[in-house]
Amino acid sequence: MSWIAQQGQAISRAVRRLAGSPVSTLLSALVIGIALALPAGGQVLLGSFLGLARDVSGTPQISLFMTLDATRAEAGEIEARLKAHADIAKLIFVSRESAAARLRGSEGLAEVLDSLPRNPFPDAFIATPKGDDPQLFERLQAEFQKLPKVEHVQLDSAWVKRLAALANIGRTAIGLLAALLGTALVVVTFNTIRLQILMQKDEIGVSRLLGATDRYIRRPFYWFGALQGALGGLLAWGIVAASVALLRQPALELAGAYGLDFALRGPQPDEVAMLVGFAALLGWLGAALSVSRHLAEK
Repeated sequence: MSWIAQQGQAISRAVRRLAGSPVSTLLSALVIGIALALPAGGQVLLGSFLGLARDVSGTPQISLFMTLDATRAEAGEIEARLKAHADIAKLIFVSRESAAARLRGSEGLAEVLDSLPRNPFPDAFIATPKGDDPQLFERLQAEFQKLPKVEHVQLDSAWVKRLAALANIGRTAIGLLAALLGTALVVVTFNTIRLQILMQKDEIGVSRLLGATDRYIRRPFYWFGALQGALGGLLAWGIVAASVALLRQPALELAGAYGLDFALRGPQPDEVAMLVGFAALLGWLGAALSVSRHLAEK
């Protein structure tokens, strides 16, 4: 029998065992789903609020100021290099003439500009990087500072660092919660498989007398744990999706009261796949530990 056929046979046996005790299967999946819904929901909320923080604070940018003696041709060379840069998403050129005209429109400043011997403003570029990692900003600052005729590079990254620190705290907290609850779910699966082994001890004994290998006997228990975990993962995202649907309208009303454009985002397909896979892995791990511990005693 091929490896694929063996796995298919093991999956079929695991599905029959799950279907044979629907109440127990549902309760176990609910325990897994409710536990995993906590970190999964936290991740969804964290992503939504980080998006809101970015919108409120504005898009982080890098400002490059040319020297006063830089010619328009030299500024054009810098502009071409910045537009071709792989880490720059958007670039705006602010000429010294437009900067002076903008300031001249401010009350009381036109006379000040007229009294100066020359335009004090340099040509400038406002670059928007592809990302908001503080390390990216610092690397680009060091790189742009070396460009010819660039006098000063100013980072708009103070809030980026604060936001990154807040995001790290949130992700760390969610990771710790996921680790603690994941350990609990491994224990739940461990005990579930132990009960399965006790209930099927006679069947296991007969299979061994008929020449069944340990691998053949263990394989359905592995799939049982993995499938049970996957069911729990699907229930977790169902809980999260239902919670987001219930909270979306109140969140919109609250954001509207403060003049903010904010909406809770639901679980994304890649996040659903990751959680279901993570839950299946936890189920498989609990099953493997239980089988190694208890099946050897039979």
